[in-house]
Amino acid sequence: MANNTKITVVILTHNEEIHIERCIRSLQGITSKIFIVDSFSSDRTVEIAGSLGAVVAKRKWKNYADQFQWGLDNCGANSEWIMRMDADEYLEPDLQAELQTALNGVPEETVGFYIRRKVFFYGKWIRHGGFYPHTLMRIWRSGQGRIEQRWMDEHIVLSAGSKTEMLQGHLVDDNLKGITFWINKHNSYASREMVDLLNNKYQLLERDESLKENDDPQAKWKRIMKDGVYTKLPLGLRSTLYFFYRYFLRLGFLDGSKGFLWHFMQGYWYRMLVDVKIMEIEERSGGDVEKIRKILYEEHGIKL
Repeated sequence: MANNTKITVVILTHNEEIHIERCIRSLQGITSKIFIVDSFSSDRTVEIAGSLGAVVAKRKWKNYADQFQWGLDNCGANSEWIMRMDADEYLEPDLQAELQTALNGVPEETVGFYIRRKVFFYGKWIRHGGFYPHTLMRIWRSGQGRIEQRWMDEHIVLSAGSKTEMLQGHLVDDNLKGITFWINKHNSYASREMVDLLNNKYQLLERDESLKENDDPQAKWKRIMKDGVYTKLPLGLRSTLYFFYRYFLRLGFLDGSKGFLWHFMQGYWYRMLVDVKIMEIEERSGGDVEKIRKILYEEHGIKL
């Protein structure tokens, strides 16, 4: 390596041949190891990743939090820093350049770094509706972070009181697979989010509340609003109000025609789908916890 920056990156993959080279190449030069946990891809993901120097392990999928924590525990990192990436993300040149020096000589009390993420949809940067700046905890000292054990919307959690800093460069989220994949993926997301929302009401399993004790203001505020306000609103109405808030009050309409598709599909359709799934399972189970568990397993493939 041309510098002494040492980062181990953990990436989860499943059929990501369209993205994985772009992701890995954006990381080369600032990493000491790229560790991929692949859930048995049937395309060339593993072949491409291996040819670019990544270390690949294969493991059956349960959910994102379970898979990523396994990656953290088994990546064999001997670096000072750990980084979380998704296969459809990449680093922009400004962040690549910043990371050449930013992590060298960092004060011992600094445990983690936030990164600003840009979300693209059909080539359009989604700048409004609360999507930018979207800051995420993505780099932390080895052994100092873990991922929340939730079925959806998992965050990296550091110990309370940990000092963090903000990097100025950008990470880009730009999935190239098309709308059919996007819909199927968000259908799966809706089932996972349904579990967390049902769990808030029926206590299906132990809840991980560590984020609310963490010092991540953006993530903590969103979680408090979601658990304390959003989940208490009537099914269906809450997705409508959320879309109105995002598209009009947070100026999502300024993102243009492609932005409308994004805010409508991700901010309204997706959240309405979650509510419809919850409504269906509550009607069929009558609120009986064991019946809810049975339906989740038999119809959604989710075993709690």
